[in-house]
Amino acid sequence: MTIDRNVTILGTGSFLPGAPISNDDLEKLVGPLPADVLAGLQVQHRHWMIDPAAGDHHISNSRMAEAAARRALEQAGVSPEEVDLIVVSTASPEFHLPTAGSYVQEHLGLERCAVIEVRAGCVGAVQALDIAFRQLADGTHTTALVIGTEAISPILAPSFLGRDPDMVRMRDRLTLYNFGDGAAAVVLRGGGDAEGATRYGYVNACMGGRRAPGMRVVGGGTDRPIHEQLQRKRLMEITLDASGVAKYGPQIFVTALRELLDKSGLRLDDVDAVVLPEGNADYFSREFEEAGLSHADFDSLQAKIVENLADVGATGSPAVLLALDAGLADGRIRPGHTVVLLAIEASRYVFTGMAVRWPAEIR
Repeated sequence: MTIDRNVTILGTGSFLPGAPISNDDLEKLVGPLPADVLAGLQVQHRHWMIDPAAGDHHISNSRMAEAAARRALEQAGVSPEEVDLIVVSTASPEFHLPTAGSYVQEHLGLERCAVIEVRAGCVGAVQALDIAFRQLADGTHTTALVIGTEAISPILAPSFLGRDPDMVRMRDRLTLYNFGDGAAAVVLRGGGDAEGATRYGYVNACMGGRRAPGMRVVGGGTDRPIHEQLQRKRLMEITLDASGVAKYGPQIFVTALRELLDKSGLRLDDVDAVVLPEGNADYFSREFEEAGLSHADFDSLQAKIVENLADVGATGSPAVLLALDAGLADGRIRPGHTVVLLAIEASRYVFTGMAVRWPAEIR
């Protein structure tokens, strides 16, 4: 793909609210999961923006986004005033309107800048990166903040607060043990003399047009009259088709990886790191051969995967950027690496991916 202007990745940052909540901590609040199910999830800790015991909010979605953004800006050596584009992805905003991105703008003290919001889960941050790359490359904007942020715990809280842990439904425990909150950000700049990030390709597709959703966040929308929604046991809840995701997930993953490599003109051997929201989760670690990935490619892929699911849980929008920031911090991603950012979202079996050569120097 031809890029009109140089686009440089200047820095990354992340924010996780509160102290980590271990599986032992969670068991006391919501009851246990069967050992085999817990092992399949592979989540050991997660962070919630709520007080797990009382449900009070310690921070908001947009404040988490601001915190991650400030850390990314500090690493990049960029002041907030230099930002002229903010692209935010979230599926859990504080309000339907105004957008969460406009609140990030307010928190950063910016009277005016462009704000774009993507309503998505795991795939959203990579979609947001693509938007920023394009608008920096064509000269529409100069300095961009791309943020993935998610506040899932407030939606989960009604399923266990004030209840005997033994009375919490098993399907609710599955989501409670799975999900976490957080935010992550990337700073990019177009133009200038610094060595830019060569973008090899981008892919994006929804493969669930003829399938039932793998995950839904129900309530608070316009699917039913509000008086009917208020009669539900819970105004909002997350439903997850775990068996459907386990069965169809590998096919989505293999399709996404193949299409991105083809679009980018890369072979798997050319790639140094594959950043995923949940690369070693059970439903992404089995049935790959049936989905069309050879044993050799599977083994090669495992050595390149960068993810941090065990430490943060399934976080939706910030997941890929949280893993990216962690991979940079611990040296799994290094200057000059060819990096694949690949996200799979169960909601409607969506995938998106971007392949870039990481800058030779990162501030």
